[in-house]
Amino acid sequence: MRKRTPARGGGRAPVLDDRALNRAALARQLLLDPADLPVLDAVAHLGGLQAQEPQEPYVGLWSRLRAFDPTALSGLLTERRVVRTHLMRRTVHLLTADDVLAWRTRFDAMLRQRVLGTYRRELAGVDLDELAAAGRAVMADGEPRTMSELVRAVDARRPGGHVPGGRPLGEMLVAALVPVAQAPPRGLWRAKGGVRNVLLSSWLGREPAPPAPDGSDPVGRALVRRYLAAYGPAASADLRAWCGLAGLPAAVSALREELVVFRDERGRELLDLPDAPRPAPDTPAPVRFLPAFDNAVLGYHDRGRIIDDAHRGLSVAGERVVLVDGRTAATWRVESGTVTVRPLRGLAPADRGAVVEEGERLASFLSDGDSGRARITTPAP
Repeated sequence: MRKRTPARGGGRAPVLDDRALNRAALARQLLLDPADLPVLDAVAHLGGLQAQEPQEPYVGLWSRLRAFDPTALSGLLTERRVVRTHLMRRTVHLLTADDVLAWRTRFDAMLRQRVLGTYRRELAGVDLDELAAAGRAVMADGEPRTMSELVRAVDARRPGGHVPGGRPLGEMLVAALVPVAQAPPRGLWRAKGGVRNVLLSSWLGREPAPPAPDGSDPVGRALVRRYLAAYGPAASADLRAWCGLAGLPAAVSALREELVVFRDERGRELLDLPDAPRPAPDTPAPVRFLPAFDNAVLGYHDRGRIIDDAHRGLSVAGERVVLVDGRTAATWRVESGTVTVRPLRGLAPADRGAVVEEGERLASFLSDGDSGRARITTPAP
């Protein structure tokens, strides 16, 4: 197969079809070949894992790492080297402490606007700067608090008294105005616990990095590079869909000379790192089980490289999906210790066997070896 040379400068950009983009995405997402990486390095490479469902990142890492030990991730959380916090798209993500501290300030305006997009009417007339100051003052003691506890304490401090509707106030505080981490046991392997928020600087012993004093955007440039390393080749709209930040055109422009250019079959310009892996489209792709809200599916504006448009809604509905030949082909759940797979289309006999085999491995992982059962049900209508 003739290798397509990426374009630089004014050269004509070669076209990558959906299958080529699929294989590149799988390689970047550590889903083509299991990676021999420490857990911390895997979380860093992926730019975090979506984690509003506390146990789902464990499945995501199990599917990506050759010998994943879930207690290693729990240890990173209790050691404060990995953090659960609101960041990309205002959703809860699991990120390295270093990335959270480096990136958090760059997300401040987006987080605030996203909360206002949901609760603008309820928060009308609230002085957000005053609210932020009150929230930080309450959280300065480093004690973990539920959102309700934080709202009650902030209300007691605010000159205006109580604002009706505690949830909008709480969402604005914990998801936007006050950088917080979700303290363990939330997110630990097999642990149950509600969300208790602790001031990020207290939890990590450092304040998030301030914006660059010269008005430059080193964090934006870092996010572009990191996104392409874990997701590319991609368009600017894909980058925006992953992180939720609209203000990255300047960062993309600043990096353009060091990037290479492709086009997809619809004519969109795709940017990429020159030395990042772009496997041949006919590279075999093993069966992979993905957790709910996995960024391998959600991390693009154009998700056609990994999921058909007819099934796009599954990715935002919290359905766990199965990749067959690199594409979303089924959903899965655990029922009475059995991994139950429901195909979205007919599966070839060889694919059915591979799905059951991988499902049995997953069942064993989820049950600590007590169950190795998997089955395939009737395809969805």
